[in-house]
Amino acid sequence: QVQLVESGGGLVQPGGSLKLSCAASGDSLDRYEVGWSRRIPGKERELIATLRAFHFEHCAQVAKGRATITRDNAKNMVFLQMNNLGPEDSANYYCHAKVIGTSVSSWGPGTQVTVSS
Repeated sequence: QVQLVESGGGLVQPGGSLKLSCAASGDSLDRYEVGWSRRIPGKERELIATLRAFHFEHCAQVAKGRATITRDNAKNMVFLQMNNLGPEDSANYYCHAKVIGTSVSSWGPGTQVTVSS
């Protein structure tokens, strides 16, 4: 089963952007649907976007028009770029991967993003 580790979190100015990376090991991401979710303190975890292969992308309403998820299978990595951030986007962001056609999934430990001036 694949192991995932996120990076790229930190402090972001309001109106700024984030680009998060997720490095996978232990298996190739070729056969996985990948995605990003986040947990805002005091709220349930919410899905941001998922990507199957290179052609299908699901994007939650909270992120439409602001988020782009990409993958680099050669590097076994997944990326999230999100623009026009506000304080409401402060959260712990998680990378996840699910074997296509199964319910087997893996999650990274998360990376904290704080949007503040």
